Amino acid sequence: MTVTDLSHVRRPVAEAQGLPNAHYTDPALYAEEREALLFRQWAGLAVAADVPERGDAVPIDFLGMPLLLLRDRAGAVRVFMNTCRHRGMILVSEPRRIEGAIRCPYHSWCYGTDGRLVSTPHVGGPGRNTHDAIRRDELGLIEVPSAVRFGVVWINVSGDAPPFEEAMGDLLDRWAEFDRDWVHGGADSRWDLTVEANWKLAVENYCESYHLPWVHPGLNSYSRLEDHYNIALPGRFSGQGTRVYRQLRGEDGAVFPDFDGISPAWDTAAEYIAVYPNVLLGVHRDHAFAILLIPQGPERTLERVHLFYPTAETDPGLRAKNTEQWRTVFAEDIFVVEGMQRGRHAAGFDGGRFSPEMDAPTHCFHDWAAAGLQAWRAMARAAE
Repeated sequence: MTVTDLSHVRRPVAEAQGLPNAHYTDPALYAEEREALLFRQWAGLAVAADVPERGDAVPIDFLGMPLLLLRDRAGAVRVFMNTCRHRGMILVSEPRRIEGAIRCPYHSWCYGTDGRLVSTPHVGGPGRNTHDAIRRDELGLIEVPSAVRFGVVWINVSGDAPPFEEAMGDLLDRWAEFDRDWVHGGADSRWDLTVEANWKLAVENYCESYHLPWVHPGLNSYSRLEDHYNIALPGRFSGQGTRVYRQLRGEDGAVFPDFDGISPAWDTAAEYIAVYPNVLLGVHRDHAFAILLIPQGPERTLERVHLFYPTAETDPGLRAKNTEQWRTVFAEDIFVVEGMQRGRHAAGFDGGRFSPEMDAPTHCFHDWAAAGLQAWRAMARAAE
């Protein structure tokens, strides 16, 4: 295993260096972070709107692990390993509606949408569909702990994280006014961006406002750098907020409806938080968004962007205008994220220095990542 010195990362922000280059380029360290940072936390997998109807099933490859996202007959969103308990065959290869049972295409073992093994044809020999050694109640699909909040389906692959409500308690308290059902904007409110960079650089760029004047001149023209403030909760999340959010208006002056019961404090405020490890959330009085960062190797990331609204009754023209606005903003970030990735191949770069005033959110993320890796390495040493 590649081991890097992380002591400089965990110093106070004024003295710290960023993560070493290898954490953005080395396949061995990417594999280590997969286990230590992404599988052991509540990570973002998808959105609940991906399976809107009962029986909807979507296969997802999450960092090389085959998963099945589905909405069961009772209406609950669940995540299972997408493999048959018999010989490990992939169960569902394409998104589809499960009309009856989930049937393995290899030997036809069948599962309910709740994961129960319900049928094992010829398992005891021709014409005998049961056998004493095959206990169906012990051979259901392997379920991955999951939760749905802020429109996102969160999973804890290892099962080691605290319960979701506990792990996300600080965020749920901070955004209690937004802790309700979010309505996905539909086909015109989702899009993907492929970024040739490590997933951590997308987090780092998102959680600070320092770059606004130079990377987002349009946004900075009315939501200036000095109108922003830092958000940083060690070990949990970091980001930024603005005090001058301006609602989007149509040609007739129409705006999106507000979330019910929102307090006046949000009339001109908005917040943008990176929830570790891989979910970027933004909330406003009248809409919200989620960006799921899906690592696809040490130097490539798929960004899945979703826009949400308080109700399903939103004007299509205004919704399209909002989508175009955010498409522009998020696309503006790509060249700097990819530029930082290329910079991580410079042999003399030592992880960089942080502005004590402007980079606190980014340093907070680095400290979390380093702490998670140190804990993982300590566990590995103890097991040896």
